[in-house]
Amino acid sequence: MGSVTPFPSAAQPTQTSFDRAELSRIMDLYGRMVSAGQWRDYAIHLGRDVAVFSAFRRTAERPEVRIEKRPALRHRQGMWALIGEAGAVLKRGQELAGILAPVERRLLKIVD
Repeated sequence: MGSVTPFPSAAQPTQTSFDRAELSRIMDLYGRMVSAGQWRDYAIHLGRDVAVFSAFRRTAERPEVRIEKRPALRHRQGMWALIGEAGAVLKRGQELAGILAPVERRLLKIVD
C-alpha cells in the first residue's frame, strides 16, 4: 500500500501585522499629530502574538502612546488596545476607530 501524506493545514501565522486599511488609518492619525507638532517619531513592532505601533514625542523617550493589535483577545476584551506612556491601558475594544478616538480628540480646536 501507499503512504499517507498529511494535508497541509492552515497553520498559525508566524507574524501578527496590520492590514493596509488599519495601517492607513494609523498613519493618517500620525501625520496629523506630526503636523500639530505633538509627535516626531514612530516605531512598528511585528511579533508573533502582537503588532505594536508606538508614537514618540522625541526619539529618545518612551512612546507617548502605543496602539496594540492582539488577535488572540478578539473574542474576549477586544483585539485593539491604546496604552499610555506609563504602561496603563487607556482604552480597549473591537474597533480601531474607537481606540484612536481619545488621541484624535486632542487635535480638535475651538474656533470662534
